Order: sequence, then structure tokens, then C-alpha cells
Amino acid sequence: MSERGGGIHFPLGRPASPSGEAPALPPTSKRLIDPSRLERPLDSLRGVGRTRSAALAALGLRSLADLLERIPFRHENPVRLAKVAELRIGEEATVRATVKTIAVRPTRRRGLKVLEALVADESGTVRAVWYNQAYLADAFSNGPEVLLKGSLRRYGTLLSFVVTSHELLSSGEPSEGIHTLGLIPVYPASGDVSVRFIRSLLGSCRDEAQHVVDPLPSRVVASHRFPGRRDALLSSHFPASISEARASRKRLAFEELLLLQLALQKHRREEESDRPAVALPAPGTLAARFLRDLPFAPTGAQTRVMADVDRDLARAIPMRRLLQGDVGSGKTAVAAYSLVRAVEAGGQGAVMVPTEVLADQHAVRLGEQFGALGIRVALLKGSTRAAARRDTVRRLAAGEPMVVVGTHSLIQDQVAFGALRVVVVDEQHRFGVRQRAALFTPSGDDSWPHALHMTATPIPRTLCLTLYGDLDVSVIDELPPGRTPVLTRLFYDDNRDDLWSFVRARLDEGRQAFVVCPLIDDNVAVTAASASETFRSLTGGPLASYRLGLVHGRLKSEHKSEVMAAFSAGGLDALVTTTVIEVGVDVPNATVMVVEDAHRFGISQLHQLRGRVGRGAERGYCLIGADSAEGEARERLETFARTNDGFALAEADLRARGEGQVFGERQTGWGDLKVARVLRDQKILALARRTATSLLEGDPELSSPQNRLLADAAQVRFGGLTSWLDNV
Repeated sequence: MSERGGGIHFPLGRPASPSGEAPALPPTSKRLIDPSRLERPLDSLRGVGRTRSAALAALGLRSLADLLERIPFRHENPVRLAKVAELRIGEEATVRATVKTIAVRPTRRRGLKVLEALVADESGTVRAVWYNQAYLADAFSNGPEVLLKGSLRRYGTLLSFVVTSHELLSSGEPSEGIHTLGLIPVYPASGDVSVRFIRSLLGSCRDEAQHVVDPLPSRVVASHRFPGRRDALLSSHFPASISEARASRKRLAFEELLLLQLALQKHRREEESDRPAVALPAPGTLAARFLRDLPFAPTGAQTRVMADVDRDLARAIPMRRLLQGDVGSGKTAVAAYSLVRAVEAGGQGAVMVPTEVLADQHAVRLGEQFGALGIRVALLKGSTRAAARRDTVRRLAAGEPMVVVGTHSLIQDQVAFGALRVVVVDEQHRFGVRQRAALFTPSGDDSWPHALHMTATPIPRTLCLTLYGDLDVSVIDELPPGRTPVLTRLFYDDNRDDLWSFVRARLDEGRQAFVVCPLIDDNVAVTAASASETFRSLTGGPLASYRLGLVHGRLKSEHKSEVMAAFSAGGLDALVTTTVIEVGVDVPNATVMVVEDAHRFGISQLHQLRGRVGRGAERGYCLIGADSAEGEARERLETFARTNDGFALAEADLRARGEGQVFGERQTGWGDLKVARVLRDQKILALARRTATSLLEGDPELSSPQNRLLADAAQVRFGGLTSWLDNV
């Protein structure tokens, strides 16, 4: 065997044989490739019975292809292959020796036994020990040749080689050496399936990789200097070096992301041809009047995004744009401009929001803005009176130019749009996939609406879609003049007096405050602050001399509206509430946000809550209760306190929660990707997207002989799932 940098070199990822020679694969020209062999179930392998087959299936491993494509998440560093006489105390090494004697002896610890073996090579002998593995005695009783990985330790005057991993070399198995030599792959495992067992299975079916078919065109592989798929898979499991493992993983991640991009872009092109939208004329006098009447000059970022919207609306293809901007950055003005464009063209606009509180606020704000323009604004929510509901539904069905603001009431069966041109979904992550889909349907004239999604903090799934490129993205990356970032501070039990003293000082200055709790009422099963109890304790304690209000989701709509109106008008000093005010509530005089038991909220929620304060000229303050937060929860709160950047928080959320299913409804956990990771592989993703675009421009159907395998692979891997994107 040859040593390279202290580790054993395995050409093309194939472990060296015990004799020191690396067995070569048959030449490609002589191999009979049968891809169907890779679909064989794992119970066709020796050692995999019904029980183990079920345990492997629970890990997503059902076929040989699944096994070969289960890429290790890391490799253990290689150790020195040494002669017995070369062993050094404390240094990890691997020795190849023959077992001479074997014995089992008890230790002072009750129930713990030690397996001892005298092993030898041509340079000498050493005492090898295995702790609590006496069951191995029978395997060593015939004096086999072994590979032992461990380290030499001194116990008094006695030297012992403490074994951490071993392999028998007399069995003649093709997987010999994979547990002890070179870079050792480590895989996700379970209590029923060990890493060692997965590694052994891979070693035993390594030769099946000859049946792997490479879907990438040879020119793509050559242009990026990628290894072939077969070699990339083998070298991912058994690489000659860390750099070879990284190169193999990069190739496999690129392939996966390229297949995804091809499926997405092909789906997008087909959708654009099958779903015509009404191309709106260029902005006219009504749009100009709207911009002129704004109480502020649009920022450069807002102007840039409005231009993006204008370009989208000019096409007979539905706009699919995600508008990302931190809370208070001016997304609503861009949304209002889009709605004006719809009505100016003789059509209708709709705004769907997650709560009635937000629907009320949008309806009032848009009514004030659009009144002078002669644009009718209607409100449609669960508590809308029957007569008003019938009137609005009639006008919408007749195609009357107008704007309607609503909650889930907009997607009820009796609501039909006669000429829906623009849909705005505010805080789109608050809606389910199917809820949003219900609004994106053809109008009475068979045209599809243009869609503008708005969010301040994308949740992981939305961020994935953003990075994948299925949605066009506009970012408002500057705050309006005069806005200052909100200061965020954590507080604990020992400084609560200081907290409420600070709140009282702001109230005495004429400002207002929110106090947000995770629960409505006390719950014996959950230890957390409730809005009802907090309201009682504050009115009789730290804020006894101030005017307090209480709002939560169980109150009747009329009562919630009355309390919110009083707070907005300055009739209340502080509002105790739940996350019913998480989005959209705009009270410029409110400068303090207190969040109790903040560890019970997600980063996205906390960022939204923080955005409710500091919306005027005065600085805002967000005070986060962190008494019960520990471990990851404490780290998450500290991350939140350090940054006001919504995208940075979304990426932190993505790292913590996983990317989620790209195409499904489940929002968290590692989903559809086997090799690639969105944040880690953004450069590879960009390369895959460019490559996919180039391939589709030259061959839109991927029907040429050199692209046919690629088209089939994209369809098999992602094609059936892209229907989910019809609903985004």
C-alpha cells in the first residue's frame, strides 16, 4: 500500500486490497451496463433480511441506487498505517497483524469485561484490548489476520493497543479496509441501522456502480472539469483525499440542482404559454397622480421595484414576483401602485391578508389614498355584514374596476372576479399553499392575474424558492428618510424593574407601547405568559397609572376594532396583546415593544413584532423576555437581537430549521434535496441555473440525443413535483 499525506490512497475512490493493490474497474468499453440492476431492493444483498430491510427503508434506503446516492456527511481523518514496532504512545494508528492468543477477563467495574489479544506482525507483538466487546472472542479464535485501528496506551508498566475499530482480513470480502483505512465515510444512521452496517453494504455493492448512467452531456462535464457520475459516487464514499471528496460532492450537487433548475424553468415556460395574462398598458395619468400625491418621495429602491412591476405588467404572462423588504421599508406603497395600475387599465385588484385587524388597516389606508383618485375600495372579511358582502360580490363578478381587501373570505366559492388583473398577497408566508392557489385562478375573461407576494422575513421554504429562482425577486434595501433601526435588548428576571421603569419613561414622554404574550389565557399544560393574566398584573402593578387595552384573537371583531382604533388614536397608552398584531399594524407613536417568553416565537414572528414600533420619527425599542430560553433557543434570541436584517434572519432560520420541501406543504425539515444545500451551495446553484437556461435556449424540449438522458433524469427526479409550484 502507498501512503499519501499520512493516509492510504484509494484511486478513484476504490479502497486498496489487503495485498496493497488497488483493484481496477473493468474498462468502460467492456462493461455491460444494466441500469435496472440499481433498482434491486436492498434485501437482495447478503445480510439484509426483512427486519433490516424495514429499518433501512425508514432511512429512505430501499434500492441499490438509494444506497449509492446516500452521500456521507463527513469523513473521519485517515490515520497512519504502522508496523507494531512503529507504534507511538497516544498516537492513533492502524496496524495489520495476526491474532496469536485470545482471552476474556473481568474488570473491577461490575459487568464490564475486556477482550485481550496478542497480535503480531513481522516487526513485533503488542497486547490489543477491546472494552466491553467480549462477544468478539469467537471471531478471533482461529487466529485471523486483522486490521486494527486504535492507539497505544500505557497503564503502569503495561502497554496496550486500545482498539476503536477492526476488520477481519481472512474473509476475502471486497469491503475489507473500509472501516479502518483511509478516509472513513460517516452516514446518517439510526438505532436500528449503524453507520458501520451502511458502510459495509456500500463496500459489498461497490461494483454495482458500473451500472450507473451519467445524465449530464459530456460537454457539460468537460466544460466544468467534473468527474463522471460513477466516479463521483465512488469517490464520495471512498475518496483518496478530502479534495477529491469535495470535488465529487460538488459534481453531484451541481447535477441535482441542474435537474431541479431544468424542471423549474421548463415548468415555468410551459405555464407561461398555458396561462395568458392581460398585458397592461403603460402607466398613465392615474398612476402619475398616485405618485404625485404620496406624502413622501419614493426611495430609490421603491422606484426600482415599481419599474420591475411595470415591466412585468406589460407582458401577457402572469407576474410572479416576490417583494422582500424589511418592516417599514415601504412595500405597501409599491403594492398600492400595482393596484392603481390594475384599475387604471379597467380591471380589478385584490389584496389578501392573514388577519381581520390587518384587513381593516389596509382598507382604511388604501381608502384614504385612493379616494382622491376615484378608486373604489371594498372590504371583505368574515364579519362583513351580509348586505355589504352581497354588494361587493356582485360588483366583483360584474368586473367593475375596483380594489377589494380581504382575508380568507376572498377565496370562498361565491366570490368570483370578472376582471382580476393584480393580486397582492401580504405576508404571504402566513397562508397555506392551497389557500394562495385559490386566488390565482382565471377571471371571468379567462385571463390569469398578475401576482405580487410581499414578505418582510421569508420563512425557509419561501427563501428556498427565492434562491431557486422560481419567483422573480425585488428587494427594497433602504429605509425611508428619517427611519432609524429599532434597538433590541434581551431582559431577564433580575432586571424586570428596570424594564418597566424604561417603559414608564417612554409613556411619560407621550409615547405608546405594545406588550405581546404567546398565550391568550393561562394554560396549566404550558408555562408561558398569557395576555389576560399579564393585562391584570400590569393594571394592578407596574403600569397601574396608565390606560391599558387588551386585544386577542378570541374577542369579537367589533371589540377588537374598537380597541385598536382607540390605541391608534392615542386613547390608550399600552396595548397588551397576542400575535394578532404581528403584521400590518401601523401606529407611528408606538415606540416600545415588549415580548414576553420570546423563546416561544419564531425568528420571523419576532422580526414582524419588532417592526410594529419605531415607525415614526422617534427611535423604537424592542425588549425581549429571555428568562426561560436555554441552549439553541438562547442562541436564536441573541442572533435576533444582533441584527435587523430580515434576509440574514431568514438565513439563520433556514440553517436552524432546514430547507423544507421545495414542492410540498411541509415548511421545515430537510426535504427534496439529497446532496445540495441551499445556503452552502448558492454558487453551485447559480452555475446550475445559468447552465439550465443555456441548455433550454438551445434545445427547449431537451429532445436532442445528447440531452435526452438529462431530460429523462429531470422528469424522474423533479418533474412530477413541480405541479406544486402552480400554487405558489
